[in-house]
Amino acid sequence: MLLTEDQLMIRDAVRAFAQEQLWPYAPTWDKGHTFPAEAHRGLAELGAYGICVPEEYGGAGLNYLTLALVLEEIAAGDGGTSTAISVTNCPFNAILMRYGSEAQKQQWLAPAARGDYLGAFALTEPQVGSDASSLRTTAVRDGSDYVLNGVKQFITSGQNGHAAVVIAVTDRDAGKRGMSAFIVPTHKLGNAGWQVARVEDKLGQHSSDTAQINLVDCRVPAENLIGEEGEGYKIALSALEGGRIGIGAQSVGMARSALEVAIAYAKERESFGTAIINHQAVAFRLAECATRLEAARQLIWHAASLRDAGRPCLKEAAMAKLFATETAEAVCSAAIQTLGGYGYVSDFPLERIYRDVRVCQIYEGTSEVQKIIITRAL
Repeated sequence: MLLTEDQLMIRDAVRAFAQEQLWPYAPTWDKGHTFPAEAHRGLAELGAYGICVPEEYGGAGLNYLTLALVLEEIAAGDGGTSTAISVTNCPFNAILMRYGSEAQKQQWLAPAARGDYLGAFALTEPQVGSDASSLRTTAVRDGSDYVLNGVKQFITSGQNGHAAVVIAVTDRDAGKRGMSAFIVPTHKLGNAGWQVARVEDKLGQHSSDTAQINLVDCRVPAENLIGEEGEGYKIALSALEGGRIGIGAQSVGMARSALEVAIAYAKERESFGTAIINHQAVAFRLAECATRLEAARQLIWHAASLRDAGRPCLKEAAMAKLFATETAEAVCSAAIQTLGGYGYVSDFPLERIYRDVRVCQIYEGTSEVQKIIITRAL
């Protein structure tokens, strides 16, 4: 697939920013579990917070293929930062674009697209992962408000985000049709009902927080209901295609950086009188990694192009995420193997990238869920 001149220009601009403002500082953010607020401001100025949002709402007015390009470049600089940006773009922005009222778009979508707000998505609960139909968080109508109570688990940007799309049960007897979606401001906007119970101590992606959230008598105006009551399950699933394309793109970006480190090392490191890249065992390993990575990228671009054309792409997005995320871990592992002992220590970036990329096979639907989706489409 050939990119347009505009897409190449956007990709190169984000690549330059990521290599100058993310990559050199990623090790420090990782060790300090630091949220890089200044870097996020820079990405907001580049338009990365609202790639697919129309210009009238403060976005860049572009498409999912461009979003995939941008997320790959950000992830090549720092995986955690790309996750926070990805969640804001999709599902947060994507849900508001498709289901939000005009007032909701003006109040919530526009600030997120401009980069004033970092978005979150609160679906998962401690007892609910892949089975999203078994939620326990409730939303009860009380006059002109809804009052939410429950626990949300593994929420990206639960600590640093400003607003979240929250899925809660409004009719416990209606099953999937009893779930509804709400826009909920977080503690960052003064909502005392949004309580950060803990920030998870994770394997990787330390520059992006993952939090458990307690919703305690969390009161939101009735106008914060997205769509109609009972549409929450449909709304939650609607954004998964785009989210999976984004996670796939992130995976490729992280793995690409790992491969570039391995190639550079293989050209410099000498063994038995020659650079190790001249040894067939090393050369073939790197060649296979490059080939699989390009195949993953093309699957992602294909799914994104289908979505941009308004065509169904549930199967294609699942295939892209499945192949890209599993390929990315394999590439990072091969990169570590190429560096030998140096790949295993924190003096080199590979162990950090390997830790960062591992979660991509879990969030936005595990690899096993992707296989279920693909199987159903066969």
